Amino acid sequence: MAGTNRTVITSNQAPQPLGAYSVGMSVSPGKLVYVAGQVSVDSSGKLVGKDDVVAQTRQALQNIGHVLAAAGASFNDVVEFTTYVVGRPSVQGYIQGRGEVYPDIYPNGDFPPNTLLVVGGLVNEDFLVEIKAVAALP
Repeated sequence: MAGTNRTVITSNQAPQPLGAYSVGMSVSPGKLVYVAGQVSVDSSGKLVGKDDVVAQTRQALQNIGHVLAAAGASFNDVVEFTTYVVGRPSVQGYIQGRGEVYPDIYPNGDFPPNTLLVVGGLVNEDFLVEIKAVAALP
């Protein structure tokens, strides 16, 4: 399947990304797919990675991959992530977990924009990470 026409936006006048994300991305979508925030539960609804931000990040991204596939899309079609982590100490674990997954899903380093928010809690106190995505299909 041909991927979405995604173009990473760079600017020497804007601050450079502080991590694995782009400051912007332009697309020529034919159809948008909005993936609801995914947390660290498996297909049976069981929590994966209690008290482990790294494992929860990996599972949330895996769940996003499943939703994208069901929509006929892939991570190559994602044009934006929004990530919520519980408490500032969770940030490093999220970055580590993302760093374990991103080389496989973005081998060229063309990361979508990502907004990272530190929050006081999520819907279940055991959830430490929630990630939502927007994908653009050709």
